[in-house]
Amino acid sequence: MLSALRFQNGTAPDTVADHRADVACFIGHVARRPRAPLPSVLRTQLRRAGWTHGVWLTGTEADADARLDALLQLPVAVESWDDFDRLFAWERRAVAEGQPARCATYLGAAVRAFFAHGGRRAYIVRVGDPWTYVGSDRAEQRPQRLDALAPSSRFDPLSPGSWRGLQHLYGLDDASHVCLPDLIDLFAIDPQPPSAAIETVNDPEIFVECSAVEPPLPDDTPLARLSAPQLDADSFAAWHAGIGRVRAFLDTWRRDALLVAALPLPTADAVNATGTTLHAQADWLGFLERTGVLDNDDTADRRPRNALSQLVWPWLHSRLSSDLPQGLETPEGTFVGLLAANAMTRGTFRSVAGTRLPDAIDCVPTSDLGQGADSPAVRLAQRVCLIGPEPEGITVLSDVTAAQRPGWRSGGASRLIAAVLRAARRIGESAVFEPNGPLLWASLRRDMEALLEAFRIAGGLGGESADQAYTVRCDRSVISQNDLDNGRVRIEVAVLPVAAVERITIALELRSAGTSNAFGEVA
Repeated sequence: MLSALRFQNGTAPDTVADHRADVACFIGHVARRPRAPLPSVLRTQLRRAGWTHGVWLTGTEADADARLDALLQLPVAVESWDDFDRLFAWERRAVAEGQPARCATYLGAAVRAFFAHGGRRAYIVRVGDPWTYVGSDRAEQRPQRLDALAPSSRFDPLSPGSWRGLQHLYGLDDASHVCLPDLIDLFAIDPQPPSAAIETVNDPEIFVECSAVEPPLPDDTPLARLSAPQLDADSFAAWHAGIGRVRAFLDTWRRDALLVAALPLPTADAVNATGTTLHAQADWLGFLERTGVLDNDDTADRRPRNALSQLVWPWLHSRLSSDLPQGLETPEGTFVGLLAANAMTRGTFRSVAGTRLPDAIDCVPTSDLGQGADSPAVRLAQRVCLIGPEPEGITVLSDVTAAQRPGWRSGGASRLIAAVLRAARRIGESAVFEPNGPLLWASLRRDMEALLEAFRIAGGLGGESADQAYTVRCDRSVISQNDLDNGRVRIEVAVLPVAAVERITIALELRSAGTSNAFGEVA
C-alpha cells in the first residue's frame, strides 16, 4: 500500500514501526493556510508515492501542481500540532456570511485534542474548505459534502489519484484509527444565529472589602451563545447512514483500522428527554437502540461490523474549546489521542478506562454511571465509550466497541485483533510471490506464532501458556484443493485476548495476485 510521508526542512521522514498502533487519520473540511509554502521535498514525495497519478492521466501537470499546492484530497502526515497549524487555517471558519466572526473547524479542534492528549503522528486528508456555520444551505450541499468525506462511488484500489476522503485510508498502512469530525455538523439542523448580548445589571454602588481573588467575568462571546450542532430524529437517521457508509468501507477494505466517532447532540424533540439525569440517559439509550445506531449486525462466523467502531459520548467543554460554538468540542479527537498515547506506553490492547482528562472542564450532558449493575447508564457504557465526572476530575468511564456480542465489546480486544491483522498483512505481503507449498505454509505459521508470542509476552493474550493463548493453523486442514488451484494460502488464527470472555477466531488469506490487500481477515 501507499504511504504519505512527512518532510520538513529537507530532512528525512521519521521511521514508522511495523506494529505501531497509534497513528490516526483525520478526514474533513479545513482551509489551506494562505501563503504557507509547501516544502519541495514533500511535494516530490507525494508525487512519487502516486497520490496524483490519476490527475496526471485525466488532466495536466498544472492540475496536479494545483492540487498539491492546495493539499486537496491528499494524505499529509503531521507529527505535531505546529506541523498542522503551519499548513492549515483551522481557526478561520466563517460563522455567518458577510460577518467577520470566525470559529475553529471541528477537524482542527479534533487534531488539536489528539496531540494535546498524547498523539504523535496523524494523517490529514483535506477534502475542501469549511462551509459557513450559520446559513450555509446545509441540506442542498449535504450530498456533495458527504461524498467528499465518504464517497459512494465505486472504489478503484489501483488508482490513488482518484481516491477521495475515506478511500485514502486504503493506502495508509500504518493508520490504525480514522476520524471524520465533520460528520455530525454535516447532518445537523440549521443552527440559530448568536443571541443578543447578555444585559448588564446596574446594581447600586456600594463599598465592599476587596477580595484576594476576583471571580472570572461572565463568558459572553458570540460563539458561547451559538448552539453546537444538534440533530433531530430525521437528521440522526441520516447521520447513522453516513456512519454505516464508513463502516462498510472499513469492513471491505481496512478491517485492521477502527473508526472513532462522537455521538451527536440530540435536539429536545429527538428523544423523550434530554439533560443530565439518569432518566434522560435511559431515554438516550433507548433512542440509540430504536434508531439502529446500536444495531445488531453480529453473526457467529465473522467479526461484526460494529466491532470496527468506537462511539464516544458526551461532548466536552475544555480549556481549549472556547473557539467553537457553545464552547463544546466533539470527544473523538481526545479519545483517539488517549488511545495513541496508551498504545505507545502500555499497549493498544489495554483499556483507557479510568484515564483522567486534565484539560476537560465539564461534559454536556453530564455522564453518571448511577447505581446498580443494570442501571441504564451502565448498560449504555457497555457499548458506548462514556466520559464523565469522577472525584479526581473528568474521566474516561468505559472503553468499548459498539458490538453486541460480549467477545467483541472490549475496545482493547478489538484493537488487538486490528493490530494482529496489520502485522499479518505485512507478513503476507513479504511472501506473496513465494511458491505455494508446505515450506511457505511452515514459514508463515512460524512468523505468525512469533508475532502472537510477542503479544502474549506483552500481556495482550490470556491463558496460562502459549497453547491456551493462541493457535495457528496453516496446512491442508484449512487449505483446500480449490485454494491451491487458485493460488491461495489460508491461515486460521485463534486468540484469547486478555479482556475477552471468549476465544476469537479469524481467518487470513494470501492470494497469488500480488495485490496490496492480499492478506486480510475474511472470517
